[in-house]
Amino acid sequence: MPDVRRVMVVYGTRPEAIKVAPLVIGLTKAALFEPVVVVTGQHREMLDQVHETFGIEPDADLGIMRQGQTLAELTSRAVSGLDGLVAACRPDVVVVQGDTTTTLAGALAAFYHRVPVVHLEAGLRSGDLYSPFPEEANRSLTSRIATLHLAPTSDSADNLLREGVPAELVVVTGNTVVDALLRSTCTGHGYREPRLAGLDDDGRRVIVVTAHRRESWGRRMEGIARALSRLAAAGRRDVRLVFPMHPNPELRRTLLPRLGRHPNITLTEPLHYGDFARLLRRSYLVLTDSGGIQEEAPSLDKPVLVMRDTTERPEAIRTGAARLVGTEEDAIVAGVSGLLHSPEEYRRMARARNPYGDGRATERALAALAHLFGLGPRPVPFGALPEQHPRTEPAVARRTRRAVSR
Repeated sequence: MPDVRRVMVVYGTRPEAIKVAPLVIGLTKAALFEPVVVVTGQHREMLDQVHETFGIEPDADLGIMRQGQTLAELTSRAVSGLDGLVAACRPDVVVVQGDTTTTLAGALAAFYHRVPVVHLEAGLRSGDLYSPFPEEANRSLTSRIATLHLAPTSDSADNLLREGVPAELVVVTGNTVVDALLRSTCTGHGYREPRLAGLDDDGRRVIVVTAHRRESWGRRMEGIARALSRLAAAGRRDVRLVFPMHPNPELRRTLLPRLGRHPNITLTEPLHYGDFARLLRRSYLVLTDSGGIQEEAPSLDKPVLVMRDTTERPEAIRTGAARLVGTEEDAIVAGVSGLLHSPEEYRRMARARNPYGDGRATERALAALAHLFGLGPRPVPFGALPEQHPRTEPAVARRTRRAVSR
């Protein structure tokens, strides 16, 4: 069919895979598009788990990871590999997600071939170029290259508008992580991870913990470990901490000696996404430095304490669904203890409005892609009433055709 557009979707990490999975499934079902799924392999085993969960088989896998490689080596390897694939595949558009090294590399490779870039989860900003590192720079640079910006919230869209991105190139879709989470929590299967067997029958309150941010390595991660150790000791009878650990050996050298001796801390390998979605639903609260979990947990009415000093996701902070506690030991302990011991404080956070999506972000993203090529109307933005929808004829499509024809 002459109107079918080839869409190359590029990703490399577990969080990216989770967030693009609903879009890949939607592209596969849509008559307007031919998806080409390319992974860099920036996360290896964790990436394979997500593919298994969602039934996705990549068309190409670059396998770029090497033991001990620097960020510069990772970036150059990713750009070089993607450059050859873009040249061979000749896609009509390249979709990248979020803020990883793969995201920036995919955008650069597409740009070098004058292929339009669509940025899924565009416009997030912390305001500090070094926090999170290197993600804040990655997403800012990708925004400069992108043709179409799929912003998850109106805050993200406003960030882009303040930077001079034309309004007709920005669509607020909601976050596809909500679509993925809702899909995964409906599967009904048990835990694959043996160490979680019987968790649903455990009467203790479960605290889900994740920590991996590069800017927290060293002294800050040691503070996180001490805080978790104190919380485990104080709540040994009525609290269970479950910590799916990032595979990075530097992190494990810091965390394992301090956490492995507590009987009410369950340390696991990275979980299959279905297991993790089930674990989130089972949890009482979430303690994390992850970006995606800041969006997932409020979708299940779970309070989130963010172990960072800044966040590019201020919406949940503003509604009260999340709170920044930083990485200092005493602040983390105080934050968790407050939620454990104050029912009113807990209810206030658990009942806060979820600002991140309604499960229809994929639908809006597909409509925005169709509009990009002049094949459909511009979608009504997430959170907007129909009468607030700007009726612009696709300037985006005209810009895209110019980019492709050059």
